[in-house]
Amino acid sequence: MDKKPLQTMSADEKAALLRETKEAYAAFQAKALKLNMARGVPGTDQLDLTADLLNALPAGADAVSETGDDVRNYGVLTGIAEAKKLFADILGANPDEMFIAGNSSLELMFTVMQISFVRGIAGCEPWCRQEKVKFLCPVPGYDRHFAVSGYFGAEMINIPTDENGPDMAMVKELVENDPAVKGIWCVPVYANPTGIVYSDETVRAFAALKPAAKDFRIYWDNAYCIHHLTEHPRKPLTINQACAEAGNPDIFYQFMSTSKITFPGAGVAAFNTSKTNMQELQKAIGIMTIGYDKINQLRHVRFFGTADKMRAHMEKHRALLAPKFNLVLDTLEKELAPYGLGKWNRPEGGYFISFYAPKGTAKRVVQLCKEGGVTLTGAGATYPYGNDPDDSNIRIAPTFPSLEKLAQAMELFCIAVKYAALEQMQ
Repeated sequence: MDKKPLQTMSADEKAALLRETKEAYAAFQAKALKLNMARGVPGTDQLDLTADLLNALPAGADAVSETGDDVRNYGVLTGIAEAKKLFADILGANPDEMFIAGNSSLELMFTVMQISFVRGIAGCEPWCRQEKVKFLCPVPGYDRHFAVSGYFGAEMINIPTDENGPDMAMVKELVENDPAVKGIWCVPVYANPTGIVYSDETVRAFAALKPAAKDFRIYWDNAYCIHHLTEHPRKPLTINQACAEAGNPDIFYQFMSTSKITFPGAGVAAFNTSKTNMQELQKAIGIMTIGYDKINQLRHVRFFGTADKMRAHMEKHRALLAPKFNLVLDTLEKELAPYGLGKWNRPEGGYFISFYAPKGTAKRVVQLCKEGGVTLTGAGATYPYGNDPDDSNIRIAPTFPSLEKLAQAMELFCIAVKYAALEQMQ
C-alpha cells in the first residue's frame, strides 16, 4: 500500500493498513525477540574502549597523589587534587570548587537532597520541618530525578520545555514568588530525553534568579556534557560562568560522572558548587564517610591524563553511537513520517531520542513493543508521578543493542506506532 498521511486515507484504506500491520506484528511475535531498551546503557563495545583502565594502576605502581597522599589509605574527603583539575577542566569550573566522590552522580544528588531535608542548608530549617517543599521538573525529563524528589515527598511541578530549555518565565514566577519552591532539576546539555541544549539566554536566566527561598538550589545535572554525536559540537555557556557574572555563586549544584565515559559501575562522580556551599555539604558528607575510592580516582587520572584526552576518548564513543542514532532517525523518517505519525528530536549528543506518538497511544505502543519482544522505558516515565498528560512521550534508548538488533527493534517500534494509531482511529 502507498504510504500517505493517515488523515487522508479512506476508511477502507485504513482498515487494509491495519490488517497489514497486524500481520507484520504477528510475524514479529513469532520471532520471540528478547531485547531490553528500557535504559540508556552503554554497549559492550563501548565498555571495551576503556579496558585498559583496569591496568592504569597495576600492582606495585606508585599510589601516591600529587599532594603526597597514599590513595590506598583513609582521608582526602573531597578527592585527590589531580582529579579535581581533570573534572574542573571538563566543567569549566575552579578546581577548589570541585568535590570528587564515588561512582554515582545520582547518589550525590540524593545525598545533597537528603542533607537539605534532614539538616537544612543556608541556615534554614530542614526541609522536613517546613510545611511544604516543591521541586520544579522540566518535562519531559529524567525519571530518576523525579524518583529522588518523590522519595523525599517533594511536590513536583511540571515545567514545559522547548528547544531553548525550560519555560524561564514560568520558572522565574514560581521561584521568585513561592518560598516553598526549593529546587529545579536540569539536564542542560543534551537533555534527557529531548536532547536539547539550553541556550545561553536560558543559562543566564537561571543565574539571575532571585529566589523567595534562601535555600533554593538549581540541581544542574551535566551528565552528557561531552557526549557529542556531531563533529563540531556547540559550546554552551557554563552555569559557573553565568553565576559568576550574575554575582549569584551559591544558587547551583553541578553534577557529572564518567558512568558513560568509562564503566557505569566503576566510574568517578563529581559535583561542583561555590566554596560556601561546599563547606556546608562537607560537614555532613564528612560524617557519612571518611573518604571515597581514591584508587579509582587516580586510576582515571592516569588513564586519561588530561581533559583533552578524555574529550578525544569520547570521539571513539561517537564513532560507535552515531550510526545507531542515525539508524533510528532514518527508520522513523522512512516508516512513520510518510503517514504523518509522531514527531521526534534529532539530538546532537546524549543518549536518547524523544519520540512523541499520537496523543493517547504511548502506553499502547510500549505494550505492543513489549509483547513483541522489545522492552522500552515505560510510557509516562519522563513525567513526574509517571503521568504524561498526553500519553504521548516515549524515550528511545539506542545505545545498547547491536545495529542488527536495533534495526529489528525499530521495525517493531514503527509497526507498533502504526498499530496503535490505527486502532485509535477505529
